[in-house]
Amino acid sequence: MTTARDEQQHPTPGTWSRRGVLAGLLGAPVVLVAACGGSSAGSAGSAGSAGSGASGSSGSGGGGATPTPKTSAAKITVSPADGTTDAAFGQPVKVTVTDGTLGSVRLADSTGRQIPGRLAADGTSWISTGQLSSGTGYTVAAVATDGDKLEADSSTGFATATPANTLVGYFSPEDGSTVGVGMPVTIRFNKPVTDRTAVQQAITVTTDSGVEVVGHWFSSTRLDFRPEKYWTKGSTVTLKLRLKDVEGAKGVYGTQSRDVSFTVGRSQTSIADLRAGTLTVTTDGVVTATYPIIGGSPEHRTWAGKLVISEQYQQTRMDSATVGLGDEYNIPDVPHAQRLTTSGTFIHGNYWSPASAFGRSNTSHGCIALRDVKGAGDPGTNGARFFKSSMVGDVVEVVNSGDKAVDPSNGLNCWSMSWADWKAGSAI
Repeated sequence: MTTARDEQQHPTPGTWSRRGVLAGLLGAPVVLVAACGGSSAGSAGSAGSAGSGASGSSGSGGGGATPTPKTSAAKITVSPADGTTDAAFGQPVKVTVTDGTLGSVRLADSTGRQIPGRLAADGTSWISTGQLSSGTGYTVAAVATDGDKLEADSSTGFATATPANTLVGYFSPEDGSTVGVGMPVTIRFNKPVTDRTAVQQAITVTTDSGVEVVGHWFSSTRLDFRPEKYWTKGSTVTLKLRLKDVEGAKGVYGTQSRDVSFTVGRSQTSIADLRAGTLTVTTDGVVTATYPIIGGSPEHRTWAGKLVISEQYQQTRMDSATVGLGDEYNIPDVPHAQRLTTSGTFIHGNYWSPASAFGRSNTSHGCIALRDVKGAGDPGTNGARFFKSSMVGDVVEVVNSGDKAVDPSNGLNCWSMSWADWKAGSAI
């Protein structure tokens, strides 16, 4: 007995794309039936011919009509249906069979990567267990057999939807950068996160020094990571973002899947003692410089606490109107400026105050100033020397300022928060 299974046109793996994924998948099934010619009688007068038996249509001799091949009774159904272009990527793929049992199921994306799944104990259904990706084409190939051991197969294709609302995390420091020991990993999101647990579970920060690194949510749009103490000098820190298709808020999905690494440079921390009027710099455990400084006046005290350098400018404009102080100053060319807070605190060079003021009086609007020259062109000034020795991520600890500790979210100043309080801000 001849057996034939239904044949369908199969989409070729690897042809799927985010756009136009269904071309070639919508052809109607074609049933192939074996075509066998019947035996005909020999020519008249030839040996073995027998007059009335010319048609060969009856009797035990001659070729009768070809038997119709049997087809399998098993019927396979796949969800999402063949041709779907906007399947939910958060939902599993399901394959079921009636009047038979599944023998094999293969779910793969356009690159050939297979998605795992689980076959039911009775063999009548299969469900994917791996995560689908958004905006991706998939093929499903399944084979089933009926009670007579006849096979049926199915080959379908679909594409997942691309989310309309996406979540993006903007991170610092940059990939491949070298930073100071106080530099936290900061991620700012373009949309508020309501499922902080899901998002934080998709982000990891590790260091080859082996210390524990913990995340802390400052707000629904900002997540920072740091260890208990400063990073180990010379270590490598790696940020892994696995946000793609993570639902950070209702209907809002992440788009990123990448790794970022940076290096921790030499260890440099400084103490700005505003009572003594000095900035003491310690590099790799050795005091390398002490500079006379000017701090904030009693009316505009400098924030206390551990402040981290977040930006550096050879020269920059400082306008009091931008920090809510009216028209008290507007200096277009402040030399060797390094940002300490988002609200406008800098440690910078100063060419407009008399030399006698440094180390003796606090008269600034909250910044810390070192003696410098107009134009930032003299490398021998205190402002230039401190600027050259510094990098983003260095810590300047302000003591005896008369003010309260800086808000840890005002800049990169996470070190002003206790480890217990820091860990309490984690969602996992």
